[in-house]
Amino acid sequence: MARAEPGAAETAARLRSLGYEPLVAPLLAIQPIVQSAPELDGVSGLVFTSRNGVDAFARLSARGRSLPVFTVGAATAEAARAAGFLEVQSADGDIADLARLLERTASAGGRLLAPGAAEPAGDLTALLPQSMRVERLPVYEAVETGASAPRTFAAVLVHSPRAGRALARCGPFSSGWAVAISAAATEALGGAGLEIRVADRPDEPSLLAALGKAVPPV
Repeated sequence: MARAEPGAAETAARLRSLGYEPLVAPLLAIQPIVQSAPELDGVSGLVFTSRNGVDAFARLSARGRSLPVFTVGAATAEAARAAGFLEVQSADGDIADLARLLERTASAGGRLLAPGAAEPAGDLTALLPQSMRVERLPVYEAVETGASAPRTFAAVLVHSPRAGRALARCGPFSSGWAVAISAAATEALGGAGLEIRVADRPDEPSLLAALGKAVPPV
């Protein structure tokens, strides 16, 4: 499993509870981007596409907890509530679902702030009408650790396109298969030499379901 910590340990615990034997080899590490707290005057809502974005923003600023929050999925919404945000709505899907949620519910003409990765997995702004203002705020970056992937494994979970690219650089692999959280993560795997399955939905429960029956080690 190539996921960055602390998510890797949490996923490993879920795998053990399902009867799998996880191998944790984080190829990425999450690093906050050091900056001053952002100015929130005029911001009508916050948009989060990952739990890492929530965590980094919450450390950066103690303000904004009463602003409406829009998240891509349930895990990110849970992180936002745990960080003290009071009004949280989840798209329960992918970035396209998030764009549709914003179109339906975000304040017309308001300024939306999207704290997230320096290298986002998708272009949310491109999915929204020009009348909607979404301002990106890079608050963290995923950097490659330089760790080597195990040479022998039955399957590997790929939680993001960034992880897929890091894994592909460790290949090609002579056997095994990858379970990707999205089509974008699948494309990032490139010539890794792995058979690929894609989760039905871009969330971890679907990712784990796509593994099928327990096979050691993952």
